[in-house]
Amino acid sequence: MCLCLAAFAFLVAFGNITDYGSNFAFVQHVLSMDTTFPGNALMYRSITNPSLWTAGYWLIILGEALTCLLYLIAAWNLWQARNASGQVFNDAKKFVVIAATMGFLVWYFGFMVVGGEWFAMWQSSTWNGQEAAFKFYMTMLAVLIFVIQPDSDLRKS
Repeated sequence: MCLCLAAFAFLVAFGNITDYGSNFAFVQHVLSMDTTFPGNALMYRSITNPSLWTAGYWLIILGEALTCLLYLIAAWNLWQARNASGQVFNDAKKFVVIAATMGFLVWYFGFMVVGGEWFAMWQSSTWNGQEAAFKFYMTMLAVLIFVIQPDSDLRKS
C-alpha cells in the first residue's frame, strides 16, 4: 500500500513538472480567484503576482515529491522488518505516519484549507480540486489506519 501511495505521489509530482503549463494554470486561477462568484467579498485574499503563483506551485510539487519519498522510505522500512518481531515491525511503521502526515498537509491543508477555503476554490466550477484532493487524503488516511494497527508475533504451530 505504501508503494502504491509513493507511485501516486510520484506521478502527481511528475505530471505537475512535465505538464507544467496546464497545472500552473490551475494554481494561477485558484490563487487569483478569477473564477469565484462575481462580487465575492473575499477577493482581498487573491494573489495576482506571477512570482507568488510560481512559488506556490513549486511548494505543492515539493510537498508531493516529499510525500513520494517518505512513502518509499516507509515501504522500505516495512519490507526490511517483515520477518522481524511484531514490536520491530510496529517500530518500522513510523515513516508511514510521517508520509501520511506530509500527504495530508499537501492535499487537505493545501487544497482544502488554503485553496478551498482561503482562496474560495469551492466557488469555481472550473478550477476546483477539492473532490480529487478528498479522494487522495482519505486514501492516505485509510492506509494509515490499516498500517498502524498493532502487530504481534506470529504463533508458530
